[in-house]
Amino acid sequence: MDWGSAIIVTQVSKFLLEQGYGCTVTVVPSATTPALASVAETGEPDILTELWTNGAPAYPGLIESGAIIERAKVLSDGGVEAWWIPTYLAEKHPELTTMEGILANPELVGGRFHNCPVGWTCQRVSTNMAKAAGFADAGIEDFIHGSGETLAASIASAYDSKEPWFGYYWAPTSILGRYPMVQVDVGPHVAEAHECNSQEECAEPVLGAFPASDVTTVVTNTFADSHPEETALMENVQFTNDVMNGLLAWQEENNASGEEAAVYFLTNFQDTWSEWLNDDARAKLSALLK
Repeated sequence: MDWGSAIIVTQVSKFLLEQGYGCTVTVVPSATTPALASVAETGEPDILTELWTNGAPAYPGLIESGAIIERAKVLSDGGVEAWWIPTYLAEKHPELTTMEGILANPELVGGRFHNCPVGWTCQRVSTNMAKAAGFADAGIEDFIHGSGETLAASIASAYDSKEPWFGYYWAPTSILGRYPMVQVDVGPHVAEAHECNSQEECAEPVLGAFPASDVTTVVTNTFADSHPEETALMENVQFTNDVMNGLLAWQEENNASGEEAAVYFLTNFQDTWSEWLNDDARAKLSALLK
């Protein structure tokens, strides 16, 4: 897949499969929808290393049919969407980690909510939740950014000056790797309410948490049958958001490629990935583990 975390997962997996398990690995550039369509039609590729299942309507049917088998939650704590404040602001004003605290102290967050760019699903959800929370009455502006770049830049700018910031972001990303944030408690997730919040015209918007996104590694049933040891490896390949945020931040700060970020992980997290291997693969890679 063509986004940062997926490239790192793929390159790490490729290295371990080749150097530890003696495989020949071909990486096929793709994206979620065409990759799943290819699996359905041709049974290839053998491994899809990082699928965000919330955005893949074909996924449940392929699982149910047995065409693909889910092997791991490759991001162990899932993809995260939330409203956040900077850690330095939470430490100074812990009351701002709840929606009630923000509504009672709008000036402490600068009287502004930093929303997603117009047209993004997260913008519709956040705007509807802002209406449900009563931002207008509390004096909090729902500021819709012009692009993802300006949203990211607003966090960087706030951090540089230690100014108030309150808004939407997601993980894993390099931004949350570089700029530690604390989630604001907006209440529990309610699926029906979130579905309404996702619509442009939601009659009864509700304040509540975004759903966690399952981010999985899958293999075809044919591959699982013919390559049990390699399938077992892919069951073990998991990254926390904290680790992946840090890898993406290192990549950005060093103007590095996804392959170089994978090498950085393999070099600095031997204790993590060595536990993923079987005994034979661990022996083959023992020189790296010293």
